[in-house]
Amino acid sequence: LEVNELKKSFVSPDGERTMIVDVPRFAVDDAHQIALQGSSGSGKTTFLNLIAGILKPDSGDISLAGQNLSKLSEAGRDRIRAQSIGYVFQNGALFDSMNVFENVRLGITNEDQFRDEAYCQERVARCLKLVNLTPETARKFPAQLSGGMRKRVGISRAIAGTPKYLLYDEPTSGLDPVNSDIIDELVKSLAAELGVTSVMVTHDVRGAFRVADRLALLTGGKIVQQGTPKEF
Repeated sequence: LEVNELKKSFVSPDGERTMIVDVPRFAVDDAHQIALQGSSGSGKTTFLNLIAGILKPDSGDISLAGQNLSKLSEAGRDRIRAQSIGYVFQNGALFDSMNVFENVRLGITNEDQFRDEAYCQERVARCLKLVNLTPETARKFPAQLSGGMRKRVGISRAIAGTPKYLLYDEPTSGLDPVNSDIIDELVKSLAAELGVTSVMVTHDVRGAFRVADRLALLTGGKIVQQGTPKEF
C-alpha cells in the first residue's frame, strides 16, 4: 500500500478552505500492521477514508498491490477496492434490520459467491469462528449483542470478502479494557492467520504498541513521525 502527494481539503460554509490531509509519502509493506495515532481532528479517519475510497482526494496517488488507482476508471477503482479492502467502522455500522448472518454476508464482494447460498453459509460461519463468535450468533440481531460482540461482527464482515488490506477505524473505542484487549488480540491473530496488511486508526496508545509493527503520528493532517514501537 503506497500513497504519494495525497491532499484533501474541505471548504467551510463561509468559504474558508482547510487542508485536512497533506501526506507526501506513506507506505505499508505487505502483511505488516501500522497504527495511525494523533489527537482528534488530526486527519486520521479522513486519511483512512481516502485509502478506502469513501472520500476522493483533491490530488495525489494511492496504489494497492502495485496498481495506481488514479490511473484507473472509476469502475476499475471500485472493483480493485471491493476485491482488496475490508473496512471496520468505528461503531460497527451494522444494519439493525438484518441479523448477523445477513450483515456479514454483505462483506462478500464477489457477486457469484454472494448469490451462492451454500457458500455464504460456510463463509459466514468461518468468519464468525475467526473472531471467536459461536455459530448461533448468526441468528441474532445487532440489538441483542454487546458492544464487543458488535465490533467482532464488524470485523467478521470486513474479512468476508477475503481482502488483502484491512482498515480499522478506532476498533476499540467505547470498549472496556478487557474487551479492548480481545479486539487487539483479534487484530494480531487475523494478521497472522490471513496474511493481511492492516492500517489501524486508534487513540489507544497501549493497544497500538501491542498490535502494530510500525506507528505513524499525524498532526494537522501531516505525518510528522513514522517508525517502530521501539523507535517511538
